[in-house]
Amino acid sequence: MTELRPLAVVTGASSGIGYELAKLAAQNGYDLIIAADDLSLVEAREALKATGAAVEAVMVDLATTDGVDELLDRIGGRQVDALLANAGHGLGHAFLDQTFDDIRHVIDTNITGTVYLLHQIGRQMRDADQGRILITGSIAGLMPGSFQAVYNATKAFIDSFAWALRNELKDTNVTVTCLMPGPTDTEFFARADLLDTKVGADPKKDDPAEVAKTGFEAMMKGEGDVVIGWKNKLQAAMAAITPQSVLAEQHRKMAEPGADKS
Repeated sequence: MTELRPLAVVTGASSGIGYELAKLAAQNGYDLIIAADDLSLVEAREALKATGAAVEAVMVDLATTDGVDELLDRIGGRQVDALLANAGHGLGHAFLDQTFDDIRHVIDTNITGTVYLLHQIGRQMRDADQGRILITGSIAGLMPGSFQAVYNATKAFIDSFAWALRNELKDTNVTVTCLMPGPTDTEFFARADLLDTKVGADPKKDDPAEVAKTGFEAMMKGEGDVVIGWKNKLQAAMAAITPQSVLAEQHRKMAEPGADKS
């Protein structure tokens, strides 16, 4: 009789941190349901199968209720042992120069879809009194995001929400961990149209595999949050004592279009 492997659901798993999280889950004995909204999800599925895990891929727009419902339908009645809620994307340039459709999609992906998925699977975990949740927040949520105003605000919500949910579940066997990376070497900056910014052009971004490893290990230990790298930890600590107006100006220097003069 084949032993039933635990199930991990990973969103935003087609590339970057999400893909690396999915790979770690597979290497640690989980079968996978992965979700994203782009065709590279198919390639990710095939690569992840090489780990020996059973892998199902659901190509959906997680900014929509219908997309999340399709993912939930694929899960069906199976117990989710780990939910790695990583789906999200950014949006560069000045708020008033962005289209509202783009603004709405960032909010609906990073907040609405994520919270809806957490609500549905979190209830299942609470009822079973077991489960691990890893939510990808960001140190961006600790500062006003001039020229990334909507993105940073969504991450401020997610960072706060993760801690609140963790506290509500403290008397259960369900753990909530918030992964708070800094700038990471993924497709994020190209997709957010940030390549002509100082932060987008910086060649010293964090390795997504290392970010994922740190986050995954924190989830397995049931830790509350994890900030990757001493520079990011210093930035997070400074954000707690620096006036918001100063933080906004600092962020402007990193994210203003054309700030990269190289």
